[in-house]
Amino acid sequence: MAGSTHDPHAGTTDPRRPEDLYVTRPPWDIGRPQPAFRALAEVGVLRGRVLDVGCGTGEHAIMAAGLGLDATGVDLAANALRTAEDKARARGRTVRFLRHDARRLGELGESFDTVLDCGLFHLFDGSDRAAYVSALRSAMPPGGRYFMLGFSDRQDGSWGAVHKLTRAEIEAAFTGGWSVDSIEPSTIEITTDPDGIRAWLVALTRT
Repeated sequence: MAGSTHDPHAGTTDPRRPEDLYVTRPPWDIGRPQPAFRALAEVGVLRGRVLDVGCGTGEHAIMAAGLGLDATGVDLAANALRTAEDKARARGRTVRFLRHDARRLGELGESFDTVLDCGLFHLFDGSDRAAYVSALRSAMPPGGRYFMLGFSDRQDGSWGAVHKLTRAEIEAAFTGGWSVDSIEPSTIEITTDPDGIRAWLVALTRT
């Protein structure tokens, strides 16, 4: 994405450092909710307390707040969170933004009925992925819904630290404590390519 059609982290100091992703506006920060998540909002599946995990500059948390829902966004990039707070204020939305590691959601001591994840899950693999899924489970009640947009293995090219996801590995990550409701082809819009990125839209229920 940033600085290249193939490497989302080109031009940053270190792709593992969240701050580096927002030194300049990254291509996935399109200034509005992703259409796939906007469609979920329009059909009314977002409910209760909503968590936008890996929220970046906050578009999906702000969208949830616009529906009258209790919305929280978490990210590790403080500069992105400052932008998110400015956006929410300018749009007259009440949203809580927290600098917090998504792999340690349980430490918040809170429960969320809906979790939105655009572009975070696909950054994790191995023990980090397992820790993240465990953290999600600890922060959601039975019946809670998790919606994820992540890079698909159908997308061409190399994408730096992003792991292109297969259906099988998504299903394998969410075994005990989850019901996989759907895994559908979708698109992540970006500013550098009108065709966007081929993605999976995943819907799961915490059991």
